[in-house]
Amino acid sequence: MIPAVRGTRDVVPGEVERWQHLEQVAHDVCRRYGYREVRTPVIEREELFAKGTGESTDIVQKEMYAFTDKGGERVTLRPEATPSVVRAFVQHALEQALTEAKLYAIGPMFRYERPQKGRYRQFHQLDVEAFGVEAPALDAEVIEMAAHLVAELGIADAELVINTVGCPECRPAFSRALLDALGDRVAELCGDCRRRARTNPLRIFDCKQPADQPVIDGLPHTVDYLCPPCSEHFAAVREALEAFGVEYRVSHRLVRGLDYYRRTTFEILGRALGAQDALLGGGRYDGLVRQLGGPDRAGIGFAAGLERLVLAMPPDAAVAAPPDAYVVAIGEEARQPAQVLARDLRHAGLCTLVDYDARSPRSQMKRAGKAQAGQVLILGADELAGGRVSLKDMNTGEQEAVPRGDVVDRLRRMQKDCVAS
Repeated sequence: MIPAVRGTRDVVPGEVERWQHLEQVAHDVCRRYGYREVRTPVIEREELFAKGTGESTDIVQKEMYAFTDKGGERVTLRPEATPSVVRAFVQHALEQALTEAKLYAIGPMFRYERPQKGRYRQFHQLDVEAFGVEAPALDAEVIEMAAHLVAELGIADAELVINTVGCPECRPAFSRALLDALGDRVAELCGDCRRRARTNPLRIFDCKQPADQPVIDGLPHTVDYLCPPCSEHFAAVREALEAFGVEYRVSHRLVRGLDYYRRTTFEILGRALGAQDALLGGGRYDGLVRQLGGPDRAGIGFAAGLERLVLAMPPDAAVAAPPDAYVVAIGEEARQPAQVLARDLRHAGLCTLVDYDARSPRSQMKRAGKAQAGQVLILGADELAGGRVSLKDMNTGEQEAVPRGDVVDRLRRMQKDCVAS
């Protein structure tokens, strides 16, 4: 056997139903908030993420699947979706095409990192992006939408954490204060943090090394170094969240691991997941659209990890639906009519199974029971001669003869009665 590549996994029947439920909820929530779906390529030019995600990020420094293709161009499997969605927004002039520039995407991403529970080298994200609005009311709406998505999935033990990382006007003063507070203690930090201190000091807050935490806990807070516009923006976001009735906690350590964030950042944590507890995260990224060659437009959004959402969903969130019917053929002469009957039921929207291997009627009935089929339709010589089908209700054991032309309507009525009861 050739196993799957390390860091990838199969989603098999029994689990895929949970994914389908998650995706259906995501599509529905995005529709209700006015977002339109976009589908971008899995492979992009490497420079898109170097410019967009940021040269100093761990994603670009360590984790991208980047290579030179046969045409000599540097390309990469996308490690995140935001730069791709921004590129599509710019390339296709979607600002003019849409009433509201709200987009979302669902698909696989790729990062070369150590596989863990809920964290893989190929993983999947829901990405939600809104462009062209600077008002803090949109920040609050996007955050509330993310919280609503989590609630719609039945994930109860979740916590919203928010922060602000300022803007290019006030961030330099905070970076200087950060380095001043570190002083000679920079040498005590891990190698990644020493590098971050030179390239982007805010990234120090991303560190997960236990030995570094006492030093990091004593560092200044971004909220104490905000310029007046950033301070007013954050206060307005908090006020709007409180008006929505959304509970949250402010964490000065929440800076997110990407260079493009400005002002609002947020995460929703699944407290039942353990160490890898981030269900989704995002924030405002004014300036990124212009940086990637588009007009100077504001932007805000979030990305949700589907693997972690599936783990956090309640066990009974979605289960495979049993077939509506199983067609049993008695005798060789009934075999083809049984196939035709199954075809007709499927065309009528009913999930139907049928035997292909000329098994005995008893064996077919056992298979129908194992499949948990609600109804069994029996075709034999008597049924064929009389133009009817024997219909057995597997829940009650009752059996009746139904004219062949009435089978679909009879099954649909039984379905309605079952739902009503």
